[in-house]
Amino acid sequence: MSKESAQTLRRAPQAAATQAHPAFEFVRAERIESLNLAVEEYRHRNTGAVHYHLAADNDENVFLVALRTMPQDSTGVAHILEHTVLCGSERYPVRDPFFMMIRRSLNTFMNAFTSSDWTAYPFASKNRKDFNNLLDVYLDAVFFSRLHELDFAQEGHRLEFEQPDDPTTPLVYRGVVYNEMKGAMSSPASVLWHTFTKYLFPTTTYHYNSGGEPDHIPDLSYAALKAFYRTHYHPSNAVFMTYGDIPAAEHQAHFEERALHRFERLETHLAVPDEKRYYAPVNVEESYPAEDGAEGDKTHIVLGWLLGPSTDLEEMLKAHLLSSVLLDNSASPLRRALETTELGRAPSPLCGVEDSNREMSLMCGLEGSRPERAEALEQLVLEVLREVAEHGVPQDRLDAALHQLELSQREITGGSYPYGLHLILTGLSAGIHRGDPVAVLNLDPVLERLREQVREPDFVQRLVRERLLDNPHRVRLTLKPDAEMGTRAEQAVAQRLAARKARLSEAERAFVVNRAQELKARQEQHDDPGVLPKVGLEDVPPELAIPEGRVVGEKPVPLTFYGQGTNGLVYQDLVIELPELEDDLLEVLTHYTASLTEVGSGGRDYLETQSLHFAVTGGLGARATVRGAVDDEQRVKGYFVLSGKALARNADALSDLMRETLEQVRFDEHRRIRELMAQRREARERSITGNGHALAMKAAASGMSPTAAFAHRVRGLEGIRALRALDAELDAEGGVARLVERFERLHERVLAAPRQFLLVGEAERGEALAQGLAARWADAPAGAVAFQALALPGVRNPVRQFWSTSTQVNFCAKAYPTVPMEHPDAAALAVLGVFLRNGFLHRAIREQGGAYGGGAGQDSDSAAFRFFSYRDPRLEETLADFDRSIEWLLSARHEPRALEEAVLGVIGSFDKPGSPAGEAKQAFHNKLYGRTSERLQQFRKRILAVSLDDLRRVGETYLRPEQASVAVVSNAGCLERAAALELEVCKL
Repeated sequence: MSKESAQTLRRAPQAAATQAHPAFEFVRAERIESLNLAVEEYRHRNTGAVHYHLAADNDENVFLVALRTMPQDSTGVAHILEHTVLCGSERYPVRDPFFMMIRRSLNTFMNAFTSSDWTAYPFASKNRKDFNNLLDVYLDAVFFSRLHELDFAQEGHRLEFEQPDDPTTPLVYRGVVYNEMKGAMSSPASVLWHTFTKYLFPTTTYHYNSGGEPDHIPDLSYAALKAFYRTHYHPSNAVFMTYGDIPAAEHQAHFEERALHRFERLETHLAVPDEKRYYAPVNVEESYPAEDGAEGDKTHIVLGWLLGPSTDLEEMLKAHLLSSVLLDNSASPLRRALETTELGRAPSPLCGVEDSNREMSLMCGLEGSRPERAEALEQLVLEVLREVAEHGVPQDRLDAALHQLELSQREITGGSYPYGLHLILTGLSAGIHRGDPVAVLNLDPVLERLREQVREPDFVQRLVRERLLDNPHRVRLTLKPDAEMGTRAEQAVAQRLAARKARLSEAERAFVVNRAQELKARQEQHDDPGVLPKVGLEDVPPELAIPEGRVVGEKPVPLTFYGQGTNGLVYQDLVIELPELEDDLLEVLTHYTASLTEVGSGGRDYLETQSLHFAVTGGLGARATVRGAVDDEQRVKGYFVLSGKALARNADALSDLMRETLEQVRFDEHRRIRELMAQRREARERSITGNGHALAMKAAASGMSPTAAFAHRVRGLEGIRALRALDAELDAEGGVARLVERFERLHERVLAAPRQFLLVGEAERGEALAQGLAARWADAPAGAVAFQALALPGVRNPVRQFWSTSTQVNFCAKAYPTVPMEHPDAAALAVLGVFLRNGFLHRAIREQGGAYGGGAGQDSDSAAFRFFSYRDPRLEETLADFDRSIEWLLSARHEPRALEEAVLGVIGSFDKPGSPAGEAKQAFHNKLYGRTSERLQQFRKRILAVSLDDLRRVGETYLRPEQASVAVVSNAGCLERAAALELEVCKL
């Protein structure tokens, strides 16, 4: 930003007061230098609605409106309302405006969230017309929703006969949220969190599962849903937040015209009260459903404390500082104890501070334990805390923790959320709880005070004593596996429904049948999309903006620099081409990369190395990537990447650490490597139920190409199964030594391979950063010039697999072999995925089938077209729907509008911006694999030129039944169905 523009923003308080819309009063404005923006606060005169605007020089504008929603039961009322609100409104009386707008938009983000005490509706777009279109639809949906009873039945829950038109078949529960939460609560980590908060918060809204417990969701009535909407979805209970270069007054004009002028102030004051404190710690034991045979070391044990209000910024940062000192990395005293104890396999996924609730909590614990070890674990944790309370921690640990807070404040993120939305969500909890979002976003003043306070001799000691040791509001939860629990729960539901069916009168049976027919008719009706605003292909930018780097040196190795606005951070990648690897080395490649930055280096042990990482970097990581050629999916290339980031002042220290990590790694730390592998196994197993659709797609496509086979083998279900076997082998005598021997052989190959550097930072620092990096690697070997590059055996085989695990829902996938990116049909296949989702799959799989999600898409890297469903109550029917979508493509008459919407969807995802550093990294790594900016621009042009005839042609050519591969992730109760489908059963 120029000096002149910065001065203009510093004068924002006076300017903003005159720029507010007349319906709003200006409250204040504050410039935040570390974020390069100004935050402006306004209040709506009639309703009291608050508007926070983050004024930034960024054309990706973001909108969010949040409502305080504080349920007093676990029926999921706030969650079901979030879904139902988006099913039609006063100005847009179509059945599905939210998903219809996804198709008619160039949005970079659209979604809705239900948190524990708020519900939010955010979107983002780089196109001003598109932004205002979405704003109109969102405002009408939130404040003037129709809340049709059939939409409640579809999205929330309903009773139907198993065969909807046959009252002699059993009664069943159906509904999108019902199935979503059955899937969510199949995850032990989710059960752990909701069970823990039930006891930590005995009286307030956090006691309940705001998403809904499957057993309680059917208790929610339509009348209760509407009553909750009337009291909670009112501007007086709302917080508006915006980000970007659209002025606040322009937003406010839309707010007022489209919604707010129709409301008066609502005097109801919704807020979360202080939790009633325990006078003594509470110890509880509960169970979670586990797969058969998993009753061993599968217990979770967690300790947690209730802390102070999250609206007190200084208290919040002290809580984070305390958590950072105790738990942030392996050198932190409490995390070290949890990682090295024999009481469990790995630290709990709940370790750390939770600050999104009105009152914060700090948690720690273990997974992979046994119930009888709970008391011993509690004593271990308390012993560590007493040690810290008595002796404190080294001053450099406190300085490092503050350094991490500063770095996280400065870093411009991007990826799953736009940067502006990330900032908005950072401040949202404070806004919801009537705190100060501006203070939460502007940490610098409080950080300065903390830098002084941490110099006090007993600063950490007091924190540990006051917040933890002397705090009686402590919960110890032991959550143990029960292999029969899931079966008992299913039987209880079946018995309850059977008893209910027995009580139904003939009229009531007829009502259930008739309502199912009415819902089906509503789902199949074709609304006029013309009532909704839209953008068209004429609004698509002619070209995609792709950052360009420049090679700034060839010695000791090539170095490419990207000048990007990184807000004072620098990013370094060491990129090494993967050499040819034997099968036993390929098997451990991802374990090697995961371990490399977690063990010692430079003569230090891993504890000293972790402390150094924490003090001078934002983290080091290693990974291996393998992709197919743009013109031949059977020909692959791979790279090893060592990445790091740091504040620019620490760039040289980052370079030193990266070199030491590569050249002086300590694979002799066998106990540490054993701990890392145990932690890795627990994390991979934990990911199954939350990522089942992606794992199923990997399995279904595993016979399509070498890269797909490799992905399934090392990162997919086969990789998880192999990791379990490897983890068991490590307990045998010499097991770790044998793994280390493979690591060392692999490492020697990597060291000898050709290498280059990627450097990303602010343009004006480029020369100095490049010189510093080159100086620190000046005497390093450049790697072999002539070497044998990685090659993987070709593969093009069908797959039919059924993977059994502990889940209450299914994840279905079907895949077909297609073509790589350079093939003329690749663009049409990319559009076809969105076309099938929009026109058929969304309705059949989500609305009618009740799955949380489903769709299709072309993966040009593996040359596969993949169908999927997510948290799906059905199995055979969904696989049949995949086939029916192809029949629909080839037999139905399609409107040009549907093609345009599909093209817009592909272009929207193609053009989605990332962080400045992320975009540079993506451009560089794409180029390594032949995805140059010229090729990407050409592919984008081919997408814009796709025709309906192209879609039919590629569907007919590639999506042929005899070429289909199938993979399903489900549970042991579906084994007979798997056999009927002729699927190979694979036990995880």
